[in-house]
Amino acid sequence: MEVKIEELLDKVSAHVKSLASTDTVLGEEFKIGEYTCRPVIKVGTGFGSGAGTGEDPKKKQAGTGGGAGAALGIAPLGFLCAKGDQISFIPVDKKTPLTALLDKVPDLVEKFSEMKNKEEAKEEKKREEKK
Repeated sequence: MEVKIEELLDKVSAHVKSLASTDTVLGEEFKIGEYTCRPVIKVGTGFGSGAGTGEDPKKKQAGTGGGAGAALGIAPLGFLCAKGDQISFIPVDKKTPLTALLDKVPDLVEKFSEMKNKEEAKEEKKREEKK
């Protein structure tokens, strides 16, 4: 078996290029009210390959082998939004006061629940003492 590593890498890289097209980096346009938005996505790729031959002196046999692989990773960066002739970029990782508050909601709910449970336990204890 003859290993054609360059041919294999060409096929793998062509496939990854087709996945990481301009349509992938700039997502499909959509409208929200008067705004026209388009998602912006970060695309990363990675390649690896290897080939080799070897002999087993005990069995007096030889072999060859090879392989290649690729990975494609995507992550949202934000949105391009246009209204009339004004265009702005809204990043998804930017913390605004509202997003910071929403991030804390689970903690606040848990603390509120703990406080409520403590109050109910105190009231129950008072009722038990009155009996």
